[in-house]
Amino acid sequence: MMNYIWLALVILAVVLGGINGKIEDVTKAAIEAAGNSVTIAIGLIGVMALWLGIVKIAEDSGLMRLVARAIAPVMRWLFPEVPRDHPAMGSMLMNIAANTLGLNNAATPLGLKAMEDLEKLNPRPGVATNAMCMFLTVNTAGVQLIPASMIGIMASAGSADPTAIIGTTFAATLISLVAGVALAKLAEKMRFFSDARRLQEGEGA
Repeated sequence: MMNYIWLALVILAVVLGGINGKIEDVTKAAIEAAGNSVTIAIGLIGVMALWLGIVKIAEDSGLMRLVARAIAPVMRWLFPEVPRDHPAMGSMLMNIAANTLGLNNAATPLGLKAMEDLEKLNPRPGVATNAMCMFLTVNTAGVQLIPASMIGIMASAGSADPTAIIGTTFAATLISLVAGVALAKLAEKMRFFSDARRLQEGEGA
């Protein structure tokens, strides 16, 4: 779907540029954007290497396990259907810990692994469970203590104070997390969603 959206945007830009007689400006903007993307990507290498190295050190030293244990009670409340010692719980904990540090690239494979592990607990493969929906909510709206990726992008773009977004990012992600979890918990108890789920399970049977 995203490929179609990007293709439509490119075609629309070319068509409108041609209609307005600014096709040269469109071409120039595309070339400049491509050059800027390479500059930003190269600038991110150092930042991502730094934070990935820190996470590796934290993982080897046991700090990540301590973080995981600290939020384990909350995880059990969020995911009551997942057994405490199931691999899915560990994958989700590591994903959330990586997201908290703003390491989206490092968190992605952990998130995919968590979904694979949750699917093993799914009595109806192909139908999202409450745990899957809740994990998607937490993963999407997770709290970021250190938005490392965004700091790296701002630093590469020449920002005078790339760390200025830490406070506002933490506040925004905290609010989105609370709202998302509250709505997900509410949806779990609503008859409409439970009936829709039963109907979908019945059709898949």
